[in-house]
Amino acid sequence: MNDGGQRQFGPLGKVLVIIPTYNEVENIKPIVDRVRTAVPDADILVADDNSPDGTGKAADEIAAADDQVHVLHRKGKEGLGAAYLAGFAWGSEHGYGVLVEMDADGSHQPEELPRLLTALKGADLVLGSRWVPGGRVVNWPKSREVISRGGSLYSRLALGLSVRDVTGGYRAFRTETLNGLGLGEVASQGYCFQVDLARRAVEAGYHVVEVPITFVDREVGDSKMSRDILVEALWRVTGWGITSRANKVLGRKTL
Repeated sequence: MNDGGQRQFGPLGKVLVIIPTYNEVENIKPIVDRVRTAVPDADILVADDNSPDGTGKAADEIAAADDQVHVLHRKGKEGLGAAYLAGFAWGSEHGYGVLVEMDADGSHQPEELPRLLTALKGADLVLGSRWVPGGRVVNWPKSREVISRGGSLYSRLALGLSVRDVTGGYRAFRTETLNGLGLGEVASQGYCFQVDLARRAVEAGYHVVEVPITFVDREVGDSKMSRDILVEALWRVTGWGITSRANKVLGRKTL
């Protein structure tokens, strides 16, 4: 985790909460309602990957009744990373100062978002962390916790990061931070997309802060985790680690 030193951070500006969706028709209205209650001044962008269950249509109906809710319809299921990159681009183009990543399934509790935004006043990036003191997971099988903890630990060791929760997906970025991460070069999807952004932020010298959260496993719908996502994460993180160490030996910058 970077130390912020004596740096002065500017005002946050307008907040956009980006919620990627694929087959989340039962979850989309409850999560939007909770965000609107927790952070009434924030806008919401639902980035839907042409969900066959009608999530996009449900989001359109919500947006029609609330001008702080917007919907980005994408052509098909292209992965979490692609959905967030599209959402980041939309938010940057529309002048938002803060872009928030949040899952649609309720695992990221909107009621905790004000704490992330408060921490962002003195940081470039705030991670909602399950693995710092005060953080925890609820209703997860032990096997899932072992995979998540192990993934974060392996990523930290391979990449030389001090961030505890490298794989978590509840995050608040200053838009200027994202614009400095070389997003045009990001090809990772799924599980390792979060690792990629975290390591880019740290390697670029941004001030990264972790705030403890309670992660609650989804009650409705199916998890998007798969073996392919885990395999992609393993080989990409290993490759980044090898490249990073080689660049340090050669005195090159890594991103």
